[in-house]
Amino acid sequence: MRQAPGVRGRELSELAAWLYPRSQRAPGGHVLTGPGWLLREPVDLDAIRLEWSNAQHPVAPPGPLEHVLPLTDRGERYVSYSRAVRDLVRPRLLENRPSYQLVDLDTDPGLTLKFAPTTFFEVFDVKQALAHEFKAAWLASCRAVPDWDALPLRRAIGDPFDPRRLLMSPGISTLTIRRSSCGDHRFVLHERDGDKVADGGGLCHVMPAGEFQPSSVDPAVLRHDFSLWHNIMREFSEEFLGNPEHDGAGPGQLIDYRRAEPFRSFQQARADGALRLWYYGLVIEPLELGVVQLTVAVIDDVVFDRLFADMVETNDEGRVVGRGGRRDLPFLGDAIERLEPRLSASALTLLHLVWCDRELLLHS
Repeated sequence: MRQAPGVRGRELSELAAWLYPRSQRAPGGHVLTGPGWLLREPVDLDAIRLEWSNAQHPVAPPGPLEHVLPLTDRGERYVSYSRAVRDLVRPRLLENRPSYQLVDLDTDPGLTLKFAPTTFFEVFDVKQALAHEFKAAWLASCRAVPDWDALPLRRAIGDPFDPRRLLMSPGISTLTIRRSSCGDHRFVLHERDGDKVADGGGLCHVMPAGEFQPSSVDPAVLRHDFSLWHNIMREFSEEFLGNPEHDGAGPGQLIDYRRAEPFRSFQQARADGALRLWYYGLVIEPLELGVVQLTVAVIDDVVFDRLFADMVETNDEGRVVGRGGRRDLPFLGDAIERLEPRLSASALTLLHLVWCDRELLLHS
């Protein structure tokens, strides 16, 4: 089903959004957002409060999955979507790592997010099953928006904003802007390679972006890495500089975010005010009901050029989009408009939000 003719993630995501009322869609209608999930204007990243729960918060599967799971060579049904993708698609990056599960969200006052432990595959299996079910129903309905009766898994979840009904592990997508002293602001975009990643291949996305998860499978790391900023720094290191995934120096050893490079330099740039991080809130990609946290990094040009002097053209997930020998794009309204057909739904939403708030983000 992932390879079915005419199946393209962005278009199907837009169609899936139409299943939900306008009140549940973010500005532009490309993604979903719950009550209080998307802030009226961006706030400093440190204004977001994170709480931790050691307890397990199981979320019941939305229903039987047999209708979305393919058959093995022996004619038996696969037991999970992640196992099927591993065997049949074989992306280079598909690993079951610990992740942070969103179990509660409080919007008054401010935004407080409560998390507990989960795993990447637990969430991946649900998201891909929902996407597969929608694609199959779309094809069966001659490429029209399917009826809810054809979507039993999605119908069983009902409210997609209830973490008791939908297993959520909100990834972090960061739009990075190189702020110029002469007004020639630029931003970084990433084209995901379908041969390397498990989903989102062929679409352009903001950069860096990744799962919200600890750096290794060591249980001691779970709380040490429970930080949006730590997560974003690791993604900068891996996606911008091409460094291998940071997993500490060995069992029981933690990443020293204050002294180890490149984190020390990132920390200093932020302390100096040359790197500012803003938080917009949470949205849901409609096709797979995957939750995403939208953030923005604004970095002064001189500091950007120093931090990313060795910026790569390609990384483990795809290639950096650019032209004229540069690895960034002009932050202009018409540039965003031209890129729109290639962008993921959440990336397009974030770019439009940031463009509307450019005076606040670039001149404060």
